[in-house]
Amino acid sequence: MNLYGVWSIYRYELGRTLRTLFQSIASPVISTSLYFVVFGAAIGSQMTAIDGVSYGAFIIPGLIMMTLMAESISNASFGIYMPKFSGTIYEILSAPVSPLEIVIGYVGAAATKSIVLGFIIMLTARLFVDYSIAHPFVMLGFLILTSLTFSLMGFIIGVWADGFEKLQIVPLMIVTPLAFLGGSFYSISMLPPVWQTITLFNPVVYLISGFRWSFYGVSDVAVGVSLGMIALFMLMCLATIGWIFKTGYKVKV
Repeated sequence: MNLYGVWSIYRYELGRTLRTLFQSIASPVISTSLYFVVFGAAIGSQMTAIDGVSYGAFIIPGLIMMTLMAESISNASFGIYMPKFSGTIYEILSAPVSPLEIVIGYVGAAATKSIVLGFIIMLTARLFVDYSIAHPFVMLGFLILTSLTFSLMGFIIGVWADGFEKLQIVPLMIVTPLAFLGGSFYSISMLPPVWQTITLFNPVVYLISGFRWSFYGVSDVAVGVSLGMIALFMLMCLATIGWIFKTGYKVKV
């Protein structure tokens, strides 16, 4: 494996984050902090506990996961789209780096930024809401797996998009609504039985439920099922990326 090539891509993408620090880090942290203030400190103080957890603390895993998914997609999609837009993608493809090494460089950098952002949001949440982490290693595992999986999804979107507006279609029109309907602000057990069944078809439910279990030991679905869903989605993304490089879809035209 060409580790120098992987490191070059990885380092460049992380350097872009430092050059756009407010947009990459400060903006999502401030936006999520507003949720903590409004839903956690203000509205949460007037609501009863859910599964023995105060409402302000209950929504923290959902908000972290929602931000993590959106930022992972955004970082990875923009990272691979810009070389396509500027035409430098052909220099990367002609360099002595394999498709696997290209993916590791771009996806690894995007996932790293998302993981760091997740920890910053967790630290920021301490300023507004008191919470605990019952299973820190499981929490870290969910954080890493979710960042990697949605960074892979973002890489696919970046290859597919042929304009800046398309980079935002999937995060805004699909991922964000699924996150809001996936139990970020409530437990699906609070829904009528019919809607509970319908909600289980939302893949984000499994991510948020498993991540919440790592904090408080409560979840809407079994943790093993949550991990299985993440693994399945990751394999689907890897298979799609493999097909992209095998056929040259929108990267070798």
